[in-house]
Amino acid sequence: MRRVIILGSTGSIGTQALDVIAANPDRFQVVGLAVGANRDEMERQAARFGVSETAVGHRDAEALVRAVDADVVLNGITGSVGLGPTLASLETGKTLALANKESLIVGGELVTTLAKPGQIVPVDSEHSALAQCLTSGTHAEVRRLVLTASGGPFRGRTRASLRDVTPREALAHPTWDMGLVVTTNSSTLVNKGLEVIEAHLLFDIPFDRIDVTVHPQSIVHSMVEFVDGSTIAQASPPDMRLPISLGLDWPYRVAHVGVPLDWTVAHTWTFEPLDDEAFPAVRLAKQVGTAGATYPAVFNAANEEAVTAFHAGAIGYLDILETVAAVVAEHTPATGAMSRESVFEAEEWARTVARKRIGDSGA
Repeated sequence: MRRVIILGSTGSIGTQALDVIAANPDRFQVVGLAVGANRDEMERQAARFGVSETAVGHRDAEALVRAVDADVVLNGITGSVGLGPTLASLETGKTLALANKESLIVGGELVTTLAKPGQIVPVDSEHSALAQCLTSGTHAEVRRLVLTASGGPFRGRTRASLRDVTPREALAHPTWDMGLVVTTNSSTLVNKGLEVIEAHLLFDIPFDRIDVTVHPQSIVHSMVEFVDGSTIAQASPPDMRLPISLGLDWPYRVAHVGVPLDWTVAHTWTFEPLDDEAFPAVRLAKQVGTAGATYPAVFNAANEEAVTAFHAGAIGYLDILETVAAVVAEHTPATGAMSRESVFEAEEWARTVARKRIGDSGA
């Protein structure tokens, strides 16, 4: 029986995790729930699953992780505020099922040096796919990681044609149902850039050996190419319950969490190169990730501010990444070792600079 704490229990990841747990009561027990603000829904969940330990807000979520006896923490919090609970999970020796990619990206070496081998289990579909594929060989046998991207709603568009994109259009993702920031990030490919940084940190593969290919069907979730020329891919219909279930009980699989592909009918899967000119976010993310230190935190914070401004009508669609690139270029990391304080200070600096640039644009 795996005792589970779910952070972000009323969000998409959290509710699907509860579906998995409800279908497997002999395998999982919920012992803690935390949300950002939706207390009423969390209390309904707590009553349904018999949970007495709950928290509202990321600081109380961190305290809950430290106080409650559990085997695994599913961090489904949105944004870099998930860093505290991520560190608390690792410090208390719990397995961290990580859906909150921002905490790993902004925390960088703070997270990776704290984690024991195998303590972090990725929940993002791409990174779960990579983890599954990597069991086919040793680390030394890996030639490259290949992350797939759906291409979002603007696949095939030129950069010039994106200038007048509206917020409504940016939220029309063809495959996944996600929140405002993540859906917008998927349209700009910022989300894929963040995933490249996440892959580097999770699997210790250099950035020049991490590629992105556009796969609009979203069936192949990622691939690993090995030194002998073999490529191992993980394929399944797009359903987050599969990677969530693996995150809860890695490396063991939970039966019947997803519907398999139907091999009695014809399938057509396509793969296309990423258009770096129209979507330069992945290229910028690799530069940011290579620079390390607090650059990824600045990249993420500036993007969150720019996305908010775009949906408020303060800037245009192409201004999102232009704002991010300008803030990153202006950043100088603090000297000395990284700390939670230096990460938070860099984030606040990035938000302030981004807001000023947006305000100075006159939009």
